[in-house]
Amino acid sequence: MGYLYVAIAAALWGLLGPVTRLVLQEGVGAVEVAFWRGLLAAGIFGVHAVAIGRVRIERRDLPSVVAFGVFGVAGLLACYSRAVEAGGAALASILLYTAPVWVALLSALFLGERLTRRTVLALAVATLGVAGIAFASGGGAVRLTPAALGWGLASAFAYALYYLFGKRYFDRYPTATLFIYALPVGALAMLPLVDFRPKTQTAWAAIAFVAVVPTYLAYVFYSAGLRRVDATRAATVATVEPVVATFAAYLMWDERLSPAGYAFAAVVLVGVLMMVGGGTRPAHDEPPHG
Repeated sequence: MGYLYVAIAAALWGLLGPVTRLVLQEGVGAVEVAFWRGLLAAGIFGVHAVAIGRVRIERRDLPSVVAFGVFGVAGLLACYSRAVEAGGAALASILLYTAPVWVALLSALFLGERLTRRTVLALAVATLGVAGIAFASGGGAVRLTPAALGWGLASAFAYALYYLFGKRYFDRYPTATLFIYALPVGALAMLPLVDFRPKTQTAWAAIAFVAVVPTYLAYVFYSAGLRRVDATRAATVATVEPVVATFAAYLMWDERLSPAGYAFAAVVLVGVLMMVGGGTRPAHDEPPHG
């Protein structure tokens, strides 16, 4: 079930880029989209936390949650929106999924996860697919520029922090409890960079969708999966997101990849399937997660 939860979260995240582009087209800036996404989702998580009676976290965990809000939440939300603005929704999502490389390396360093040969091979295959798609744009609204590449890779590093933070704290606290602190901190970190503009009803509707579906619901499924699957495997299974995002962007915005690009999307899925059958070994011969 852990793999299924992560896959559902990834599919929901795949809708983020195409819908974010709709908000951008309505004249809202990329950082403002990220700001409202974080702030509105924080309110939803707040209702959730109150409903389950889990609002407080221990004082000793506050510095880590605040740091995660600044570097993980604000970093991902702002960089990803800028990547969509610079290169299109499909490319932004694809570049985001260089994150499993960072997750694998950082998990080995900080979580004691030992990589198996099968996991390394699966990671290499999935990364090859992501890299291939990134350089196989076939027209439409896909724009591979230095800015798009830079913001996309920056969002990938921030995204990797979600897995490391999650493995340490999702066993201690419900998802809602953590995000009612991390999301507002992230929104406040972005506030000095926001250029607020008038918004149409369409823009507000799209922002609300982004806050509910690919943020609140996706994080709920993602955290449920991360409790059952180790960080590297979860990150690689979630590489189905750029496949969903690529096809959603094509349907909504005619963002097209070349035939080779779609072939590399299939390579990503092969890597995901290999990862499900592989895994990592925690250090000190602990039982594997999940």
